[in-house]
Amino acid sequence: MKRKSLLVLLTLILAFGTVLAACGSKNEGTTSNTGTGSAGEGSGLAKDQVLKINLTAEPPTLDPAQAKDSQTNTVLKFLYEGLVRIDADGKEAPGVAKDWTISEDGLKYVFNLNPDAKWSNGDAITAEDFVRSWERALKPETASPYAYQLYYIKGAEGYNLSKDETYKGTKITDFSQVGVKATDEHTLEVTLENPTPYFLGLTAFYTYYPVHQSADTNDKFFTDYKNMIVNGPFVMDQYAKGQKIVVKKNEGYHAASDIKLSEINMSLTSSSASELQAYKSGQLDYTGAPNGEIPTDQIPSVKAELPDEFKATGIASTYYYQFNVNEAPFNNAKIRKAFAMSIERQLIVDKVTQGGQVPAFGFVPPGIRGENGEFRDEHKDDYFTENVEEAKALLAEGMKEEGYTTLPAVTLIYNTSDAHAKIALAIADMWKKNLGVDVKTENQEWGVFLENRQNQNFQIARAGWSADYNDPYNFLEMWTTGNTNNDSKFSNEQYDKDVKETVKSADPAARMAAFADAEKVLIQDEMGVLPIYYYTNVSLTKPYLKGVQLDFSGAIDFTRAYLEEK
Repeated sequence: MKRKSLLVLLTLILAFGTVLAACGSKNEGTTSNTGTGSAGEGSGLAKDQVLKINLTAEPPTLDPAQAKDSQTNTVLKFLYEGLVRIDADGKEAPGVAKDWTISEDGLKYVFNLNPDAKWSNGDAITAEDFVRSWERALKPETASPYAYQLYYIKGAEGYNLSKDETYKGTKITDFSQVGVKATDEHTLEVTLENPTPYFLGLTAFYTYYPVHQSADTNDKFFTDYKNMIVNGPFVMDQYAKGQKIVVKKNEGYHAASDIKLSEINMSLTSSSASELQAYKSGQLDYTGAPNGEIPTDQIPSVKAELPDEFKATGIASTYYYQFNVNEAPFNNAKIRKAFAMSIERQLIVDKVTQGGQVPAFGFVPPGIRGENGEFRDEHKDDYFTENVEEAKALLAEGMKEEGYTTLPAVTLIYNTSDAHAKIALAIADMWKKNLGVDVKTENQEWGVFLENRQNQNFQIARAGWSADYNDPYNFLEMWTTGNTNNDSKFSNEQYDKDVKETVKSADPAARMAAFADAEKVLIQDEMGVLPIYYYTNVSLTKPYLKGVQLDFSGAIDFTRAYLEEK
C-alpha cells in the first residue's frame, strides 16, 4: 500500500486488509496481541500444543469465493493463505508472495511467489493458481458475494457484471482482458483501475485466496473435508457436522517453523452459557468474540472474577438492523426513521450487551481512518437523535402516506445467539412501549438466516459489519445500488454518486467530505439502515495462551498462537 502520485491520499488512509467484525476507537488500526512474548519465552512451550476454541455457528461454506461471515473467516485462516498475511503489528507480511514491487503511480503490482509454497498434496503453488482462482471468484455464475472486492483490478467489474443487463460500464467476456496475469510460474502481475492504498492488504482477504485447480472438477471439494487441498498452515483433519471441526498442522507449509500449534480443536455450540462453562472447566483455552460468545448477563461477574483473562477491546465494527426497503411497511422512510428514533441505545449497551459498546448514530465506526485522524472524530455521527414524540409523529405520517390504519405485521429476524436474542427482545419491547407496535422476533439458524437475508426474505434483520480494510469506503460501498452485500436493496442516486466520487478523488479532504455526504443520505435522509452500537470484542484468554492476534477490525488469527506450560 503506498506509492507516489496520490500519495497524500495513500499515506493518510494506510489500510490493513483482513476481515470481518469491529469497532475500535483510538486504536489507530493496529493489531493487539492477547499474549505477550514470543514462543519459547516465559515458562517455555507446553508439550501439548492443542488449542481448544468454540464456534457459535457452523461455517456455512468452506469456499473462499462464497465466504461472507466471521465464523467462516476464522476457519479459512487456518486452511488458506493469500499473497500476503497480516502480521502481529497489523502490517502486510510475506505470504505466498515472498516479496513484491509497486509502480510509482500505484497502478501495477508485481508479486514474486515463494518457490517453497506448496499445496497440501505437494503440488507447487503457481501464479496461474491465483489467476484461475480470481477468475473463478469473478465469474458471474459463481455469484460470489464478495466479488466486488476484486473490482479494484482493471476490468474485474466489467467481467463480473458481463451478464448484468443493468450494468452500464464496459462489459468484458474475455478474462485475459482483466488486469491479472501470470508472467511466469512464480510471477503474478496485477494492474489496478485506480491507485488503491489498501490493495496490498486486501490480498490477505479470503476472496483473494488461491484455490487448488481440482476444485473445478471435484464437486465434493468444499463439502467433504477429505477432498480439500489447501495451502495454509493447517489442514482439515476432522469435521463432524454440528459437533466439531479439527485442523492439524500442515507440515508442508512453507513457514511451518513459525507454527507451534499441532492441532486446533473447534467445538460447535451456540449456547454462550455452555461455552463459558467449558472455558471455566478448562475445556476451552479462549472464549468470546468473534468466533464465540460470553453471556452478556455474566460479563460484569466474569470481569470481576477473571480480571487478568478478561478483555473488552474496541474494534472497527457496527451492529445494526437492516430494513427490507422493498417490503411493507419499511418501503416508507418515515416509518424507518420512527423505528430508529424510538429505541434507547445507551440502555441497550448498559443493561443488555454490557461490554463497553458505544451507541451508534452513523454507520462508519470509530477506528476507521479519515483525513488526518479518525473519520468518526472528523465527521460526527449526529445524523439523528432518539426522540419518542418525534418518532410517533413520523410513524403517523408514514402510515397516512401508505394508507394504513393499522401497521402491517412486522417480524424481526436474528441468528441463533443469546446476545442477539436479548437485544431483539429489548428493542421489540421498546417499539411496543414507545410506538405501540407489536414486533415478532424470530430466531434462525446461521445458514438459513444468511440465505433469507440475501434473498430479501425479511422485514427487519439483525446484522453486523466489520472492516475488511481501514477506509470508510469499506462501510459505505456496500449500500450502493446493486452491491451483493446490500441485502436491504437500498438504492439512492445521490448516495451512489457521493460514494463513487471517492474512488478517483486525489483530494483527501474532498474524499472524506463525500463519504460524510453519503452517510448523511444513508442515515439522516433515508434511514436505509438502523445503527445500534459500535462493537467491542469481549473475550477471555487463558494465561498460558499466547500469540493470538486480534486486528483493528475484530478479525482473529490463531495461526501463530502457542501454549506455554501452565
